[in-house]
Amino acid sequence: MKTQLIPLFLIVALVLSGCKNQATNEEAGNNTPAVSESASHAKKQGQAFIKDDESEPNVLDIALGSKDHTTLVKAVQATNLENALVNAGPLMVFAPTNEAFNALPEGTLDNLLLPENKAKLAFILKHHVTPGNYSKDFIKKFKHLGQASNENAPVEVKGDDVYVGGAKIIASIPAGNGIVHVVDKVIIPGN
Repeated sequence: MKTQLIPLFLIVALVLSGCKNQATNEEAGNNTPAVSESASHAKKQGQAFIKDDESEPNVLDIALGSKDHTTLVKAVQATNLENALVNAGPLMVFAPTNEAFNALPEGTLDNLLLPENKAKLAFILKHHVTPGNYSKDFIKKFKHLGQASNENAPVEVKGDDVYVGGAKIIASIPAGNGIVHVVDKVIIPGN
């Protein structure tokens, strides 16, 4: 037991001495490296930016790896929602394809990607996320789904097809923190 405590004490001592050195550098006015390092990583902080080659891909990883979801990824990055998509979940993400975004009225996407419309775009993207990890067949049991936008999206079943908020589920991909349901339409809140 005593030999197990020695490495622990060494680690604590090293951490504390590192903190002391940082405090000494800051007191001396030499905090430039810490400031520039945090400034350079300000936009790329959080769990979404940790590289992990061993875990099952999360919903963000699936979108990032899909050539059919580059527009969705661009929208997620514009709203800084990456970290929300890598949380433990479970999350169901209804992921519109590039074609779905292209079907929006001309100029809509470009307008939404403007910095001044970041909150509106984030609201629309949150309307594509539901807590849970349900298969397409299980979703058929619902009349509506409560979205992360705090609004509901109606569920409609037509034969074997399932529509959420008017968007048809065309594929489903399991993820480490939920499931990605690929949809053929952008789900607009209030529709």
